[in-house]
Amino acid sequence: MNDQTQLQYDRIIERCRALFLAKTHDYGTAWRILRLPSITDQIFIKAQRIRSIQEKGTQLVQEPIDDEFVAIINYCVIALMQLRLPADAPLELEPAFVADAYEQEVADNRRLLFAKNHDYGEAWRQMRVSSITDIILMKLHRTKQIEDLQGRTLASEGVEANYRDMLNYAVFALILRGAAEQAT
Repeated sequence: MNDQTQLQYDRIIERCRALFLAKTHDYGTAWRILRLPSITDQIFIKAQRIRSIQEKGTQLVQEPIDDEFVAIINYCVIALMQLRLPADAPLELEPAFVADAYEQEVADNRRLLFAKNHDYGEAWRQMRVSSITDIILMKLHRTKQIEDLQGRTLASEGVEANYRDMLNYAVFALILRGAAEQAT
């Protein structure tokens, strides 16, 4: 694994975590009310906005695309936390519990990233950000299909694998966008 990738990944996750915990302070855990399909739809909205801006080349709402990728990461973490919580978990969770759960999910994702990155040889570094956006949208459509099938699949890894992949692809996009900005 490239040391640069580890450093870039950790910096992006720290940025996402800081925002997530600040919002947890402000809003509590209101996200607990969301069912998984609603979280999937929130991720879809963010990815669709990114694609729309990429295709049009302009945007009317001046919210940075990077913020949308950060939102995708944090919604994926929310989905992963929701998958682990028991059905009777309270709506309001303690901030320390949420911080620990966030850390556990991103640690699991980091391990997955490094294993896949080893096998694929950092091929994502040669990808276009627009292709990464398309892959996230494809994984969203897969996730919606799995949700519509109520998890009864024949060959799929399931929704968790898709959330984990979308999280990592959003990190890749942020790394590539940062690298592109530094080169100019």
